[in-house]
Amino acid sequence: MTGPHQSIRVAVDVAVLAVEAGRLCVLLVKVRRPPFAGRWALPGGLIGQDETTTAAATRELREKTGLADVWLEQLYTFSDPARDPAGRCVSVAHLALVPARDARLDATTKYAGVGLFPVAELPPLAFDHQSVVATAVERLQSKLEYTNIASSLLPETFGLGELQQVYETVLGRKLDPRNFRKRVVDLDLVRPTGELRRGGAHRPARLYRFATRKPVILRKLNV
Repeated sequence: MTGPHQSIRVAVDVAVLAVEAGRLCVLLVKVRRPPFAGRWALPGGLIGQDETTTAAATRELREKTGLADVWLEQLYTFSDPARDPAGRCVSVAHLALVPARDARLDATTKYAGVGLFPVAELPPLAFDHQSVVATAVERLQSKLEYTNIASSLLPETFGLGELQQVYETVLGRKLDPRNFRKRVVDLDLVRPTGELRRGGAHRPARLYRFATRKPVILRKLNV
């Protein structure tokens, strides 16, 4: 059936981003079934009859990857009629953020594998997931400048050098260390814990934590 009364499926796809070893990465799963068997894709699936799209994204993320209690927000609706060869399917994509140490997961029976891939070196992806990843990266880059969204990419405590590396990795440019550190402290983005990280060849590093991990709007960082 064509026209306004055709049957349309509604799905969710989740772009899970993490910063690992100085690279911005996305969590991908390997598809088992045709027409994309062997291709990598974002975790996702159809929404339930009584679910909101965000509830479905939360469930899919938990069931397919084991991830729960992560930064998750609605990203964009992808509705190209040709995006799914199996039939008309609209996807409400979501963005999720995790520290890299939490992105080591096992594949479920639905997928042949799971892995963390640098967004700059993605393999060919199923559906329109290349566009979903690009949109997710643009959203993260934008929100990094005026929110505390970076808190979802770091562990509970960290050095300011680690925080700066997250910003540089996501934004794709080097930042002046002195200016960066002054700005994040002046904006009350982070606060010192009073503890030091010891060990290794370097002098002890002062540890910080975010002033709050609840989503907040800041003055623009301008770094």
